[in-house]
Amino acid sequence: MKQLILISMITLFLFGKSKAQDVPVAASFYELSAISLQGKEVSMGDYKGKVVLIVNTASKCGFTSQYAGLEELYKKYKDQDFVILGFPCNQFLKQEPGSASDIQEFCQINYGVTFPMFDKIDVNGNNTHPIYLYLKHVLPGKITWNFNKFLLDKNGIPVKRYESKKLPVDLESDIEELLK
Repeated sequence: MKQLILISMITLFLFGKSKAQDVPVAASFYELSAISLQGKEVSMGDYKGKVVLIVNTASKCGFTSQYAGLEELYKKYKDQDFVILGFPCNQFLKQEPGSASDIQEFCQINYGVTFPMFDKIDVNGNNTHPIYLYLKHVLPGKITWNFNKFLLDKNGIPVKRYESKKLPVDLESDIEELLK
């Protein structure tokens, strides 16, 4: 797996563009930023040295109950340099129709979410958020549905991706390995 990551990073360094959109792709996760649900710009550099799990979320999806498992993971490992970043997305059957305040209220009331959540973004297509351009450049493939997940090591390098059906509890061994 380390060879694949190294090849991906070399390709990113040499070519620096997303093939799908022919737009520049960041050379590092830490160069990127996103807007929080509270409307503040957050640098991904704030997460240097942490294992990061990135998830595209939705409040009206068959996988929405994964918020509970994600919150459990976050509470279990947050004091060990682990963070989950939630990115609501309305691209899959319009399953995230609410505003930022609606999303925040839903997540807190129904699942007690305390991990960082960001404003709605696109994860595919012409308006793909730069974070997802980067993730998909290093670990290629289209995002297939809500609750796809990317695991990044402490250097901000995406090392694994998971489909929606993969439950948060099933990621624990991969997370623990990266936290060593």
